[in-house]
Amino acid sequence: MREEPENKEQTSVREVDPRVLEVLVCPVTKSRLEYDRAAGELVSRAAGLAYPIRDGIPVMLAGEARQLSDAERDRSR
Repeated sequence: MREEPENKEQTSVREVDPRVLEVLVCPVTKSRLEYDRAAGELVSRAAGLAYPIRDGIPVMLAGEARQLSDAERDRSR
Protein backbone atom coordinates (compact mmCIF):
# COMPACT_ATOMS: atom_id res chain seq x y z
CA MET A 1 0.00 0.00 0.00
CA ARG A 2 1.31 3.48 -0.89
CA GLU A 3 1.77 5.91 1.98
CA GLU A 4 0.33 9.39 1.59
CA PRO A 5 2.45 12.34 2.71
CA GLU A 6 1.42 13.86 6.03
CA ASN A 7 1.00 17.25 4.40
CA LYS A 8 -1.04 16.78 1.21
CA GLU A 9 0.41 20.00 -0.23
CA GLN A 10 3.87 18.51 0.07
CA THR A 11 4.91 16.97 -3.22
CA SER A 12 7.50 14.35 -3.94
CA VAL A 13 10.38 15.79 -5.94
CA ARG A 14 12.34 13.18 -7.81
CA GLU A 15 15.10 13.80 -10.28
CA VAL A 16 13.94 14.69 -13.76
CA ASP A 17 15.56 12.92 -16.67
CA PRO A 18 18.18 15.34 -18.09
CA ARG A 19 17.13 14.39 -21.64
CA VAL A 20 13.64 15.67 -20.88
CA LEU A 21 15.03 18.94 -19.55
CA GLU A 22 16.97 19.47 -22.78
CA VAL A 23 13.83 19.45 -24.93
CA LEU A 24 11.31 21.24 -22.72
CA VAL A 25 10.61 24.92 -23.33
CA CYS A 26 8.24 27.37 -21.70
CA PRO A 27 4.77 26.78 -23.17
CA VAL A 28 4.04 30.52 -22.98
CA THR A 29 7.21 32.03 -24.51
CA LYS A 30 8.90 28.97 -26.06
CA SER A 31 12.08 30.09 -24.26
CA ARG A 32 14.67 28.04 -22.39
CA LEU A 33 13.86 26.80 -18.89
CA GLU A 34 16.17 26.64 -15.88
CA TYR A 35 15.97 23.67 -13.54
CA ASP A 36 15.80 24.74 -9.89
CA ARG A 37 16.49 21.44 -8.17
CA ALA A 38 16.12 22.88 -4.64
CA ALA A 39 12.65 24.27 -5.35
CA GLY A 40 11.59 21.41 -7.62
CA GLU A 41 10.64 23.79 -10.42
CA LEU A 42 11.41 24.66 -14.01
CA VAL A 43 11.84 28.42 -14.25
CA SER A 44 11.01 30.63 -17.22
CA ARG A 45 12.46 34.07 -16.56
CA ALA A 46 11.01 35.33 -19.85
CA ALA A 47 7.47 34.49 -18.75
CA GLY A 48 8.10 35.15 -15.07
CA LEU A 49 6.77 31.70 -14.19
CA ALA A 50 8.00 28.64 -12.30
CA TYR A 51 6.48 25.32 -13.36
CA PRO A 52 6.24 22.69 -10.61
CA ILE A 53 7.71 19.22 -10.82
CA ARG A 54 5.44 16.67 -9.18
CA ASP A 55 6.54 13.08 -8.67
CA GLY A 56 9.36 13.66 -11.14
CA ILE A 57 7.03 14.97 -13.85
CA PRO A 58 7.15 18.62 -14.99
CA VAL A 59 3.68 20.19 -14.97
CA MET A 60 3.87 22.46 -18.01
CA LEU A 61 0.56 24.28 -17.58
CA ALA A 62 0.58 28.06 -17.16
CA GLY A 63 -2.37 27.77 -14.77
CA GLU A 64 -0.31 25.54 -12.46
CA ALA A 65 2.79 27.74 -12.57
CA ARG A 66 3.87 30.06 -9.78
CA GLN A 67 4.44 33.74 -10.59
CA LEU A 68 8.06 34.75 -9.96
CA SER A 69 8.79 37.73 -7.76
CA ASP A 70 10.63 40.67 -9.37
CA ALA A 71 13.83 39.62 -7.57
CA GLU A 72 13.53 36.04 -8.83
CA ARG A 73 12.82 37.18 -12.36
CA ASP A 74 15.83 39.49 -12.49
CA ARG A 75 18.26 37.00 -10.94
CA SER A 76 20.54 35.35 -13.46
CA ARG A 77 22.35 32.09 -12.90
